[in-house]
Amino acid sequence: MPAAATGSERAPALRWFARPRSGGTLLLAVIVLLVPVALPNNYAYDVATQVALNAIVCVGLNLLIGYAGQISLGHAGFFALGGYASAIAASRWGVPVWLSLPASCAAVGLLAYVLGRPTLRLKGHTLAMATLGLGIIISIALTTEDRITGGPDGMTVPPLVLFGWAVQGERLWYWIGGGLLLATVWLALNLIDSPHGRALRALHGSEVAAQTLGIDAARFKLQVFTLSAVLAALAGALTAHYAGFITPAKASFLHSVELVIMVVFGGMASVFGAVVGAAALTVLPQVLTVLKDYEMMVFGAVLVFTMVVFPEGIVPTVAKWWGSR
Repeated sequence: MPAAATGSERAPALRWFARPRSGGTLLLAVIVLLVPVALPNNYAYDVATQVALNAIVCVGLNLLIGYAGQISLGHAGFFALGGYASAIAASRWGVPVWLSLPASCAAVGLLAYVLGRPTLRLKGHTLAMATLGLGIIISIALTTEDRITGGPDGMTVPPLVLFGWAVQGERLWYWIGGGLLLATVWLALNLIDSPHGRALRALHGSEVAAQTLGIDAARFKLQVFTLSAVLAALAGALTAHYAGFITPAKASFLHSVELVIMVVFGGMASVFGAVVGAAALTVLPQVLTVLKDYEMMVFGAVLVFTMVVFPEGIVPTVAKWWGSR
């Protein structure tokens, strides 16, 4: 009979499961596969799909805020631009959706690159105000250009068509959202473990110290800003084609604040914290609808209580507690 595995033989396997890039991604994949078992109807699938799409935005935003230390209060603008660009190209210009969707993400990425060069020279509250201004400008433009965007009433969005087949139904969209979320998390974790990720963490710790070590702060900040904008545009375009409708409310300041709260709630500088925050704050309002007039009061109380108990966010605080055990 084979001998029992020794502690040294079990250690590599335990280390593999303990790493976020391997064990964490595997755990998330298992959760994505098992969640449908607990979903009773199409409404539950719809909420789960919204969780996945919001989490994609939050993972990108967490790279910018949590790892690079650059605040953004206008990310909802990139989210809405991704949806509107794909919708306009497909419905008004006749571009196939399978082409309009990636093209919209590329266009938003180019816009973020151009706008980020002067904007990211700012720091602290001035950077926050500048990104807030960008978001407001995008929201106003989408609202006033009614001949193109449909104005405050929004516009209808054609369904996603791949190889002549329309992607429709909550269950199918759940698997699309879950698969893209896994790909986004895997991309973010690999970026964090790369030299680029270490440079971002150095910038977050001290930009001056990072520059003395030869790190090009402007280049790294611009790259992560562009990447986070592309991920927001991707989620926005998918949301628009999934819902079949989009309005300028997707670019509102309140939506930007919701995205930032999701990142902080789950835990900054934690990829899985961004996923947990997006899941919790997407599902919680749906659960609290039974309280009617007291919904927002209870929602605010939950946020305050959670941040008191988990001051660094849910995932980092739990991880620290588990490590001390």
